[in-house]
Amino acid sequence: MSKSGTLDYKCPSCDAILKFDPHGQNWKCEFCKSEYTLEDLQKHDKKVGKKELSEEHTTKMDKDANGMDIYICNNCGAQIVADENTSATFCVYCKNTAILKNKLVDEFNPDYVIPFKFTKEDAIEKFRTIGKGKPLMPKIFNDPKNIEETKGIYIPFWLYDINTSGSIQADSKRITTWVTGNYSHTKTDVYLSTRAGNMEYKRIPVDGSKHFADDIMNSIEPFDYNDLKKFTHSYLSGFLAEKYDLPNEEAVKVAQNRSEESTVKTLKADIKGFNVVNVVKKDIKCEKINDDYALLPVWLLNVNYKGKLRTFAMNGQTGKMIGNIPVDPIKAIIWWVAVFASVMALFVILYFVGVIG
Repeated sequence: MSKSGTLDYKCPSCDAILKFDPHGQNWKCEFCKSEYTLEDLQKHDKKVGKKELSEEHTTKMDKDANGMDIYICNNCGAQIVADENTSATFCVYCKNTAILKNKLVDEFNPDYVIPFKFTKEDAIEKFRTIGKGKPLMPKIFNDPKNIEETKGIYIPFWLYDINTSGSIQADSKRITTWVTGNYSHTKTDVYLSTRAGNMEYKRIPVDGSKHFADDIMNSIEPFDYNDLKKFTHSYLSGFLAEKYDLPNEEAVKVAQNRSEESTVKTLKADIKGFNVVNVVKKDIKCEKINDDYALLPVWLLNVNYKGKLRTFAMNGQTGKMIGNIPVDPIKAIIWWVAVFASVMALFVILYFVGVIG
């Protein structure tokens, strides 16, 4: 079994494992309390002659009986088991990050990364406050005690620059109604409307992992790409990470579909002055200009409420959280009774003042 399969960033002062601090955007040592910027670490690497990750020799790891890859923790010597798509994980014994260097080379070496800006504690606090504005949520649902697991994961994303050009045709209806005497009239004028244009889309994100539900990943967008950093494995310290298993040639189709839908929607919105607009024909061409492979930060919270597991996700850069909040049936009944009573009270008032009869 090879022992060269994992990589950690160690403190230049005491040789302990360093972890990335989202709040300070630097690296902290939990033992000697030293802090380092990325420039500090790169200078140290250059001084000691450490090679870049992509230049290091990698060796195929052994596999267990279930086909999982086996690595050796550089800190405590324990075995680390990971599937083929995991590129950073934790040792279950010493809890140190294990960056699986043979998973981050060649076509799987990311171009960019957006570092985490929120910590695990931030994610838990965000979950604790999700009840605001949700009157039908069970009172104890957002109790942090219901959280079984909280994981900070770098999710692989493809980012595409796409240009679109084309046109649409739509049946546009202008509906006019009027009353003469006891008769009501409706007139419908139908027009054939056309619109054409060119559009440029920058960095359309496509979730590159088949493990994570696309609806969750799409819902926590957008990310601010001004924070994109050139990838270095040091950003993975203290977090999990996945490598893509949705290849470029498949992911680009998703991006093209999204750009086509956005183009049609924008062209349709330019047809104004009608009550109804139905697109009956479209001819949109999509051209990929550029693609990048990036790791984007996500906090995943597995919440167990009354024996049912629910997954909540928080954008690790913006703090946006999404998830399926349950409804308290008692609160729902009370709410509907209150709404019905209010409507009936209004009806009675309007009746007695003669507005309705």
